[in-house]
Amino acid sequence: MALVEQLPEDWQRGLVIAAHPDDIEYGAAAAVARWTDQGKDVRYVLVTSGEAGIAGIPPVTAGPLREAEEIASAKIVGVHQVEFLGHPDGRIEGNLALRRDLAAAIRRHRPELVVLFNFGDTWAPGYVNSADHRAVGRAGLDAISDAGNEWIFPELTDLPPWSVRWAAVVGPTVTHAVDVTGTVDRAAASLAEHRRYLEVLRSEPVADQVRAIVEQATGPQDGFPAAHAVGFELYTFAG
Repeated sequence: MALVEQLPEDWQRGLVIAAHPDDIEYGAAAAVARWTDQGKDVRYVLVTSGEAGIAGIPPVTAGPLREAEEIASAKIVGVHQVEFLGHPDGRIEGNLALRRDLAAAIRRHRPELVVLFNFGDTWAPGYVNSADHRAVGRAGLDAISDAGNEWIFPELTDLPPWSVRWAAVVGPTVTHAVDVTGTVDRAAASLAEHRRYLEVLRSEPVADQVRAIVEQATGPQDGFPAAHAVGFELYTFAG
């Protein structure tokens, strides 16, 4: 079995792209906190506002609520730029329009590293991954190449092409990891900001949910010397 390597950290600006508010806080926020502690500029792009995600609360109310929770959550781990693209929660279409919007976001924020999330058909054996997650992850990976090509979306004339060095995908395949032993507590506090969402999601107290989620998402990785780590599959685009 190949050893899990240290994720490259010789970069200054990162962009995390996710489908919904709270996606980032299911583990990746611990890595974000480590990076912002290093002085890196990390920004978030949320494809939806999560407006269809709270049972019993209509989208017109849930959307602003979940945006506010995400913004508060991001601040805890040192992220102060959070952009919402306004695609419909639960009905994201993995098409050219999504790729164009993500390519534009990459050109706006000009990251060296882009973090994406599991876009496979399942998130665990026997459990189907969200259609939104599949669409955003796959389109995001394509949009990295699109962002560096001046001819694929020529309508983005106001945004100069931008080439990303790496994509790091949080998912079932792990090739690289970062040590988050020192940022687990802040990751938990970040997830706890999604209180209204978590209260409806399960009957367990929010604190218990947060503890279980963060412990699972930041456990040790095989062959990686850290008690707490976040694992990624790394893709290289440019040297």
